[in-house]
Amino acid sequence: MVARIIDGRSVAAEVRKQAAEEAKLLWEEHGVRPGLAAILVGNDPASEVYVGLKQKACEEAAFTFRRITLPEEASEEEVMEQIHKLNTDEHIHGVMVQLPLPPHLNENKIIDTLSPEKDVDGLHPVNMGRLLLGDEGITPCTPTGIITLLEREGVALRGKHVVIVNRSKIVGRPLMVMMINRDATVTVCHSKTVNLAGHTRAADILVVAVGKPRFITEDMVREGAVVVDVGINRVEGRIVGDVDFDMVKEKAAAITPVPGGVGPMTVAMLLMNVLKAAKRSVEK
Repeated sequence: MVARIIDGRSVAAEVRKQAAEEAKLLWEEHGVRPGLAAILVGNDPASEVYVGLKQKACEEAAFTFRRITLPEEASEEEVMEQIHKLNTDEHIHGVMVQLPLPPHLNENKIIDTLSPEKDVDGLHPVNMGRLLLGDEGITPCTPTGIITLLEREGVALRGKHVVIVNRSKIVGRPLMVMMINRDATVTVCHSKTVNLAGHTRAADILVVAVGKPRFITEDMVREGAVVVDVGINRVEGRIVGDVDFDMVKEKAAAITPVPGGVGPMTVAMLLMNVLKAAKRSVEK
């Protein structure tokens, strides 16, 4: 068996095209152009790249994009002041704070400052709470991208055993809830899990985001499983995932590559969240 490769780039392109078409309609019917503001604190190279990708995606979809760059030593008050301004800016429908923040800043306090209606990363406690109650209005982009990718590829979730190797608020926890909302049975693993391989081998669908290159080997995967690799690691000048792709693809039924799997979906779902927020502003 050789796994079917789940092409995140092509699915993301479809989602981005849909976002652009719906944004055009919103402009023609209501004179509203979806707008995203990204706040970047400091000059972390990876964060610079990610913000650049989001800006490019917005420009291609004819969204408004505003980038606010603050120095590494910016205080919480300075960051929160920018957020307060954007919360009341009618041309901006989505506000995101690029993570990670410098260590002297309280991430939760800053995220709490966002208007829940403009929190297009889906990390505000109100949006997390809504998700827990089954309301998937604005949801975190990476989990939403994973769900969208699997659903568009025809991977059934109902009744399946999903094992997630990650418990972060950005990936593992929201994905757990979204999978439960779709009638999957979910196991969440993490760094303190005993007998990790025993859990991963039991998965119909295995989602991995541990930040360790090629961490999941073929002996940790059940024959015929669907494997979703969220990892991005640089090894000897190459980008590789958290799954040993070359070996696991011989055993899995389907697998996402790195790069070209989940990554493009994350940016595409951000566009859809900004679009949703813009539509809601018209409905008020």
